[in-house]
Amino acid sequence: MAGVAAPESSSARIVAELRRRIASGELTAGDRVPSTRQITRDFGVAMATATKALAVLRRDGLVRALPGIGTVVAADPAPNGAAVHPPDPTDGDTATLDRERGLTRERVVLAAVQIADAEGLGALSMRRVAADLGTATMSLYRHVHNKDELLFAMTDNVFARYPLPPAAPDWRAGLESLCRLQWRGYHDHPWLAQYVSMTRPQLVPRAMAHTERAMSILAGMGLDIADRLHMAVTLANYVRGTAVSLEPEAQARQDTGMTNDEWMETQVPLMTEIVSSGEYPMFVAMANADNVELSLDSLFEFGLARLLDGLEMFARLE
Repeated sequence: MAGVAAPESSSARIVAELRRRIASGELTAGDRVPSTRQITRDFGVAMATATKALAVLRRDGLVRALPGIGTVVAADPAPNGAAVHPPDPTDGDTATLDRERGLTRERVVLAAVQIADAEGLGALSMRRVAADLGTATMSLYRHVHNKDELLFAMTDNVFARYPLPPAAPDWRAGLESLCRLQWRGYHDHPWLAQYVSMTRPQLVPRAMAHTERAMSILAGMGLDIADRLHMAVTLANYVRGTAVSLEPEAQARQDTGMTNDEWMETQVPLMTEIVSSGEYPMFVAMANADNVELSLDSLFEFGLARLLDGLEMFARLE
């Protein structure tokens, strides 16, 4: 109807509010802006809408993604939240060609890894990658056919960053170094454990090299090929299964601004109330001990040691 303004879209409303906070100084350079999860809660919108809003702010140069931290206000945001981005590459063939110069499959994959590292797989989309690269979404499809292929390439790229360790002096040291290498990779890229599957394994060459190395080590213990395969996959699944909690923890850290230790401190009053009931003597003993620490890292190390202890006993019985 003429004379009636169109309602503001949800993403535009979010963008306008975050622009206001940046322009007013409520959010300053380096401050974390709300994560996609927090935006969905605060504004009552879908994850896709929250992702779109942050992509607009990123495109405009107001915010940037930092791996392991999240999205923060850029060091030099445009005055009053004004857009500073060049014309949209879909506005014309010349602009598209100019923007796409230097666009390669490697750049697409690296941009996608950076997004997933900083904000998790939930923030990853072809549109988001294109926005970070400053190109049209359709341009990406000349380098990767779809998101599944992109995720496959991201995984191979990440595993390539962790070359296999040198041969170890014995089987236990060899398997420990291999598992710890995988653990470090999952730590550095928390999204990776969410993608890797054990039931429908992706045939990622550089990931398969880890299984090949583990089976080679196990061959020296006299195990047959079936036992070698099952043990190699059991170890990989243990590392990956423990690492699945890394991304939710990273997201919780972004959403709350608290580390796991800081969050645990907030639970002390409730824990004190629970253990004082007298119904949990083991928790009382734990609370009074000086050398008890429970973390994902300690769980990983304890579980790995017990798995290898069991493997040694199993190999002796064969």
